[in-house]
Amino acid sequence: MTPAPSRPARRFPRLTSLVVGGALALTGVVALPAPAQAAAGPSAYVANFHGDTVSVVDTSTKTVTDTITVGNSPVGVAIAPAKERAYVTNFDEATVSVINTGTDAVTATVPVGSNPLNVAVTPSGSRAYVANSGGTTVSVIDTATNTVTATIPVGESPNGVAITPSGASAYVTNNNDNSVSVLDTATNTVSATIPVGAAPAGVAINPSGTSAYVTNNNGNSVSVLDTATNTVTDTVPVGGTPNSVTFTPSGSRAYVADRGSGDVKVIDTATRTVTATVPVGDGPVRVEADPSGAAVYAANLADDTISVMDPGTNTVTDTIDGFTGPYGMAFTAAPPAAQADLAVNLTAKPYLSILVPYLTYTLTAHNTGPATATSATLTAKLPPGARATNLSPGCTTSGTTVTCTYAPIPANASTPKTFRVPLSLLTLGPVKATAERTASTPTDPTPTNDKASVTCTAVSIILVTCP
Repeated sequence: MTPAPSRPARRFPRLTSLVVGGALALTGVVALPAPAQAAAGPSAYVANFHGDTVSVVDTSTKTVTDTITVGNSPVGVAIAPAKERAYVTNFDEATVSVINTGTDAVTATVPVGSNPLNVAVTPSGSRAYVANSGGTTVSVIDTATNTVTATIPVGESPNGVAITPSGASAYVTNNNDNSVSVLDTATNTVSATIPVGAAPAGVAINPSGTSAYVTNNNGNSVSVLDTATNTVTDTVPVGGTPNSVTFTPSGSRAYVADRGSGDVKVIDTATRTVTATVPVGDGPVRVEADPSGAAVYAANLADDTISVMDPGTNTVTDTIDGFTGPYGMAFTAAPPAAQADLAVNLTAKPYLSILVPYLTYTLTAHNTGPATATSATLTAKLPPGARATNLSPGCTTSGTTVTCTYAPIPANASTPKTFRVPLSLLTLGPVKATAERTASTPTDPTPTNDKASVTCTAVSIILVTCP
């Protein structure tokens, strides 16, 4: 057995007996709306086992932006959807710290069972399931009251826990009796017990909810479970000491943290074979994919870093430092993409004289927000035979089309552009011009206000009325 993680002046009386190959199991990541301080990407909350803290990582800049003090030896992290709460297991003090991800403050501490290791939150966010690895139970926390409302007997030394997308079942790995307990979350009872490989640790459910992958810490393999029949349908050899597993959002690949080999194995879920091996840092104990699928993160306990992998190339593209024994991690959802709703307005005003009569058109882009419109293009279509003159800067003309580009427009601001259309002796009856937004950045969420038109009426060259 590999020695447990250590640090000065602190003992781990239970950790050694619970760790097979020196590895703790962690699974279960649920997304929620991004906190107010988040930047362009989702935030990652990382438990520092050696630091009694949780680090907040801005995944857009790959930097640690905050450090939150929690309980002794934090290990597992899960985030409750729509509740702006992170749940962190404190291994050495039998508690779970509740963090408000909007303020990054600890708002509650919930007593649970012995040596809580991993935690997962139901898709509804109403309950958190905590694997108490120092015994044989799972604690169920009501997230509305942050109290334990049920304690479920399972196998010996429960490690990993993952919940199906429907929320109907939770899968718990029992490290010391080589099994997985399937929990009915409606009744909080064990509905099935599945024999797996030696020392099961991590568990993850694929996005469709049809399969559960279980890392067998001492079996050098991953067991594939059919969640419909609760049977093992395949065993994937991975070598080393597989400790944690996660799926990409598409479900096409599973990533396995191999602490013993210092790498991450990539499994093609269609063929259930290892198709790539990615060297990472020293002692990878946890692996998670960010909600967008743009990156996969591996927590390297032994060298206090996190490796960031590109799933497109299966290579490490960044290494983030500043941790103290990084272990479990969970992500908030990416902030909503910036949007700028542009409303198009087109007006006309006649300037009538015997010499040079014309209509002056004003093409206005009004940004109703919420973000700044960094660029925009509006086009106007003129009546057949018409031509535009005296165009504002940024406007060009080709035939009967006027194209105007706009510099950044702040939210709740407008930018007008003007041009003239000379009138001729043949201009009689309705004179209609149309306009529309043809491009803008960022996304325009409301296409219904992207067009405008104006119709003037010409009785004669010197008698023209416009609305």
